[in-house]
Amino acid sequence: MNQIENPMRKIFVEKVVLNIGCAGNMEKIEKAKKLLEIITGKKAVITYSRKRSTFGIPKGRPIGVKVTVRKKEAEELLRKLLAAKGNKIKASSFDDYGNFSFGIEKYFEIPGIKYDHTIGILGMDVCVSLRRPGCYLKDGTISKKQRVKKEEAIEFMKKNFGVEII
Repeated sequence: MNQIENPMRKIFVEKVVLNIGCAGNMEKIEKAKKLLEIITGKKAVITYSRKRSTFGIPKGRPIGVKVTVRKKEAEELLRKLLAAKGNKIKASSFDDYGNFSFGIEKYFEIPGIKYDHTIGILGMDVCVSLRRPGCYLKDGTISKKQRVKKEEAIEFMKKNFGVEII
């Protein structure tokens, strides 16, 4: 008997967040913002320090830039970003809730992105969230049955993105 997979158990890429920390340097923040907008085609936002102890930077000062990409665009972007890493991710990059992160040292390693001398050399953090349909409860938490486990996330990345886990 051929068993049909439950569509509510299917895993998908919820979002990809690119982040560049600039340590409060406004010139670097403007360059990072321009770079993220070139890579994603989306508007990047400046992030601000929350506490006085954020690496010695006073509260409310700009410290970096981030952009969030969702849906099909997120999958396409993730494929490019993984290609920059040689389609390899460490197993320790995955958490217990279906998220994983990795870094890219030089943005021009991303396929289709050329070096821009006005930007210089910048790296970035990439954070990816995986989830299942309809998994949020009324209070905004994720149902325990619907959580994406570490093993499931690793298997999903191997199967759908051809990623090698090291």
